[in-house]
Amino acid sequence: MNPYIWQESWDRQQSAFMPDREHRFDAMLTAVGAVTGGAPPRLLDLAGGTGSIGLRTLARFPGARVTVLDQDPVLLAIAEASLAGRATVVDADLSDPGWRAKLPHDGFDAVLTATALHWLPAERTSALYAEIRELLRPDGIFVNADHMPDENLPDFSRRLRDQARSERNARYASGAATSWEDWWARVAADEWLAVKAVERQRIYPTGHAAEWNPPASWHLDALRAGGYREVGVIWRGGTDAAVLGVR
Repeated sequence: MNPYIWQESWDRQQSAFMPDREHRFDAMLTAVGAVTGGAPPRLLDLAGGTGSIGLRTLARFPGARVTVLDQDPVLLAIAEASLAGRATVVDADLSDPGWRAKLPHDGFDAVLTATALHWLPAERTSALYAEIRELLRPDGIFVNADHMPDENLPDFSRRLRDQARSERNARYASGAATSWEDWWARVAADEWLAVKAVERQRIYPTGHAAEWNPPASWHLDALRAGGYREVGVIWRGGTDAAVLGVR
């Protein structure tokens, strides 16, 4: 399959899982524009997978200096092909405190990440927030969009999750969308990506760790503890939210 089609396939699979995916991206990039006054940013797409945020950054801010960082060899291969030299792609493990040494520079206007850090345990996430702050220039921003239920709506949040799961399963059953499991099965059968899938299995022999999804208030407290001078929620969609910290 053409590498560009794999990027499209990934976006379709992710959008089926999160129908409001583009809404969170738009809110994040609007925040970036507020930081730079619309000028091309120096941006880090953290745990960026196939570079979805990086690609949207380049489309919205031509001339942006983008770095995409991830560890998954399959997603990095797709990112390299899709970005085609328009961004720096870095292979690094965020569970290792030395990950920042692999970056081409610091002084970022913005560090953005979406639906990725829930694989990390609480203590590592807290430490990571402080590490990210050190990469930002003064007044630069960090935004994390992820599963962050509202702690004031525990029962209703459960209903929202149940409804979303039911709608997703209906899409999968109808063939309108590809599930996570089916997407990875197609990767393993692809001539181009199969070798990368074997590498991925060595890195994640038992799959990712269990998800950990605390409420947005936990993330805001962790950002404050990490030294950010302003923190808040800039977007919410159901049981997901985007939190922002300003250096």
